Amino acid sequence: MMSYVTQGIDWAMEGRIHGVATCPINKLALHMAGEDFDGHTELLAQRTNSSAYVMMLAGDRLRVALVTIHLPLIQLSQKLTTEAVFKTISITHEALRSTFGIPKPRVAVAALNPHAGEDGLFGDEEVHIISPAIEKARGTGMNVSGPHPPDTLFYKALAGKWDAVVCMYHDQGLIPFKMVHFSDGVNVTLGLPIIRTSVDHGTAYDIAGTGKADPGSLVAAITMAAEHALQRGITVTE
Repeated sequence: MMSYVTQGIDWAMEGRIHGVATCPINKLALHMAGEDFDGHTELLAQRTNSSAYVMMLAGDRLRVALVTIHLPLIQLSQKLTTEAVFKTISITHEALRSTFGIPKPRVAVAALNPHAGEDGLFGDEEVHIISPAIEKARGTGMNVSGPHPPDTLFYKALAGKWDAVVCMYHDQGLIPFKMVHFSDGVNVTLGLPIIRTSVDHGTAYDIAGTGKADPGSLVAAITMAAEHALQRGITVTE
């Protein structure tokens, strides 16, 4: 399995193909095979020598980008930094413009704590970590707002108020996203020198071979990869 993925990455880096659309991967199987990666995203980053990358889940109604990915919640407050939040905002903003074809992107940033911390009553990450990143992004000319209370943010995002939402951790973004886009959502890795999309679900070994699996997300991933290649004007070498 790994050889197929790495071959695709290498061909895209060489310009032999327009991009890579990957199928789901079992992370336990990956580790049992001796590979020290938590998933495709980390493998892609190493293979393409990319240090600044972002995981986004994208659909036609909602896009969410993650500051942290596969991280235990108990470690979240220690790992969250202003630089990480700013990097995610910046990479997301640029991808919306250059890859998704949105000339003036609008980005919302989710708070970490209930009620956006309630002025420090429920946590101070909004004051000391998230807000400084937003101000830094605004200082470079980006249209960024927040930190917004997560319990109302996605309702407004679905109504079209923003082009993407930057979320602090995995489930904060993926739970609302999959409520809307489970069958047609696409996992996009932003910040890479190549186009990479994937499905928004796991391997589902329990229904393998039963004819019950829904191919909608894979179809959407392949379609989006082609659309992004056209938007970025990628050509294939002979």
